[in-house]
Amino acid sequence: MADALRIDNLSAGYGHATVLRGVTIAIEAQSTVAIVGPNGAGKSTLLKVISGLVRPTAGDIRFRDEDMSRWPSEKVVASGIVHVPEGRQVFPGLSVAENLWLGGYSHPERRQELLEDVLTLFPRLKERLSQAADSLSGGEQQMLAIGRGLMAAPAVLMLDEPTLGLAPVIIDQMTEALMALRARSSLSLIVVEQNLQLTRALCDAAHILVDGRIAASGATEELVGSDVMKIYLG
Repeated sequence: MADALRIDNLSAGYGHATVLRGVTIAIEAQSTVAIVGPNGAGKSTLLKVISGLVRPTAGDIRFRDEDMSRWPSEKVVASGIVHVPEGRQVFPGLSVAENLWLGGYSHPERRQELLEDVLTLFPRLKERLSQAADSLSGGEQQMLAIGRGLMAAPAVLMLDEPTLGLAPVIIDQMTEALMALRARSSLSLIVVEQNLQLTRALCDAAHILVDGRIAASGATEELVGSDVMKIYLG
């Protein structure tokens, strides 16, 4: 299967601090891939570089055979790569509906169709469309953040710690929703996640990132529970 996204020898950081060091990853089209590793390994930075929020200092990123390494973030989103950041980052003073409409700004002709799709995936949001985003629970805000990302009709959806800080019952609901997304033939998922049970159930492949470098890559079933995973994640 062709690659949806290919990252070659990627380095990046903040000021004089180098965070990513020669990262190479291939993301197959229609696959679900986990990026795992200890805190401070560079996982969130990797997603920020892909989404155009942080500029690489070396290497390149190719999407559909185009070099997108220097694309501005708005072009990345318009091309079909969407980043749902850690911490939800919804617009607190806007309603649930307004947050979702903003996510669909690049597809105004499809917004109603996309909205119906999101509300089918997250029916709890349908009950709260008129509520302010900051009145939602943490789990509902995470649903809103993912739903807002889906409103951009992505080909590649990147999720940074989608279950962080959620209650077990909400994690179960989130897992069910992510499994439904995984089944979509048009979508590739890149998931930064510390919940290894979810990672094993959801992801086809995993890449272990340690100190800004790829320490191991392979099928998730082989890596989760392996000695290399235990060394780096405990």
